[in-house]
Amino acid sequence: MLLLQAVLLLLVLPNSDTSTEGPGVLLSPPKDGCPGWMAGIPGHPGHNGTPGRDGRDGTPGEKGEKGDPGLIGPKGDAGETGVTGDEGPRGFPGTPGRKGEPGEGAYVYRSAFSVGLDTRVIVPSVPILFTKIFYNQQNHYDGSTGKFHCSIPGLYYFSYHITVYMKDVKVSLFKKDKAVLFTYDQYQDKNVDQASGSVLLHLEVGDQVWLQVYGDGEHNGLYADNVNDSTFTGFLLYHDTN
Repeated sequence: MLLLQAVLLLLVLPNSDTSTEGPGVLLSPPKDGCPGWMAGIPGHPGHNGTPGRDGRDGTPGEKGEKGDPGLIGPKGDAGETGVTGDEGPRGFPGTPGRKGEPGEGAYVYRSAFSVGLDTRVIVPSVPILFTKIFYNQQNHYDGSTGKFHCSIPGLYYFSYHITVYMKDVKVSLFKKDKAVLFTYDQYQDKNVDQASGSVLLHLEVGDQVWLQVYGDGEHNGLYADNVNDSTFTGFLLYHDTN
């Protein structure tokens, strides 16, 4: 490559001995330098220059068309409970329900008695026979035995009011052969005294309740006449629902 460049250079250099023109004589090259028809050898490419500064922002383009809906994302966590809203308007009345079955209140349970003493003959340690009947519509009191027979299970109220005369009185209220209430009154000479007692008892069907003189015959001063009474009363307060 260097040899070729030297030959070309010799061809273009001026000749000092040549002064005339003639056929076959080379003319000297112009003094202005290399002729335009003789190009130089291309040089090596230069290095890349440094990047220029960013240009100014362009004007915003027109709004694009609406894209297709994206995929549904996963369900998020439950948020906090919001504030209670205002009460809404009252709704329309609903349709009436079916008629219910008759309740137990449709039937009234009754059990009551009130009796009095009709004689002074009192035998101790056996039920007192109250034969004067004030009320015994359900016939739950048996005047032949002096006992009340429970036909409706429930809570009962019993009371007695005794006129005391001539002797002391000690009576007891029995339930199922067991004394549950005692009353004692000491007789005052030439004076009519009074004694009484009351109690609430729960009874089952078949239970019996009665009054009797407790102990020996020395405490059987129960008395009754046309102006003084000794009474025994009981009635159902409310029946069992079971």
